[in-house]
Parts: sequence; C-alpha cells; structure tokens
Amino acid sequence: MKIFLAGASGVIGQRLIPRLIQAGHTVGGMTRSPSKTEVLERLGAEPILCDVFDREELFQAVHHFAPDVILSELTDLPDDATQISELTDLNARIRTEGTRNLIEASRRSGSPKILAQSVAWQLPDGPDALAVADLERSVLDQGGVVLRYGQFYGPGTYNEQQQPEEPRIHIDCAADRTVDALSEPTGIVVITD
Repeated sequence: MKIFLAGASGVIGQRLIPRLIQAGHTVGGMTRSPSKTEVLERLGAEPILCDVFDREELFQAVHHFAPDVILSELTDLPDDATQISELTDLNARIRTEGTRNLIEASRRSGSPKILAQSVAWQLPDGPDALAVADLERSVLDQGGVVLRYGQFYGPGTYNEQQQPEEPRIHIDCAADRTVDALSEPTGIVVITD
C-alpha cells in the first residue's frame, strides 16, 4: 500500500518507516521541518515537506501522493518532558485542527483509510483531554482506526532509562503493532504492553 505518514520525523514515525517498507509498503513521510527531510529519505521514505495547518498545501500533498492509507502520528510535544503541561495547547491543536485537516485531505483525495494516534490513559480534564475526544470521534466518524498507545518508553522517548507507569509500550513494540493495525477495520485498537 501507499502510506502517507504524518508526523514521520517523530519518535514513532522514525521507527515505523523501516518496518512499513520491510512489509512492502511505499511511505510518504510528512514533516514540517526542512532539516528532517534527509533523515526521512535515509530511512527509505519519500520526504513530504508540509505543515498540517496549511490546508491547501496539505490537500495538494495528499492528492499528489495518492495514498491508500493516511497514518497520523502527529504530536506537538516539547523536547523537555517537564514543559508538557505548559505547552498543552500546541498538542491539543494538532490533535483537533491537524486531524480535521487530514480527514478533509482524505475526503478530497478519494477517502483513503485513516489511522490516528491517541492515548490509552485518562488525561486530566482540560484542552488535551477534549482534543483526544475530538480526534477519536472525528476518526471513527470517518470509518478510521484510533490507535490508543500506552506511554512510550525506550530509545528516543521521554522514558529512555526507566519504564513509565502503566499503560505503557516499548517504542519498537508500538511500531510493530502499528504495522499490524493497518489491516484493522474501523474502531479502536489499544497498543500497550
């Protein structure tokens, strides 16, 4: 299949690309960072430089790539985990507006299947929890698949040295199980240890 991977340069995105290619898929790796295109190319993806908030650019990118699947691993998290609570609005925006833009891009390009990253734990009331609920509702309404991941641990994650509280999932196991989830029908898939 042709897979349009939004958030390709993130922690799980970089783990997914080689696995998707090994499974025989063609990957278009979307990033908004020009500095990340070389990494995506080195991993075997066709780099797609695009900002999910630029609707017209996104619509053109998805239409041009003509994917069978849109896989959203989009997050907007700081490098320093201690800043997450201060920057919650950024991640909430990418989950709501970013997901809506991907869904609209999908509709305009023939409605490929959509899978989108979510969380397997209960977030405290606030913008992030509302954004997760909105993301999940939007993806399910489109007939897509919600991927509820546990907290990532392992190389490149916030939890490189120790395991976080449950629910959790090793980043490599999460990537393996995401490849398997491509064949899931619409619904929610929980990806935890």
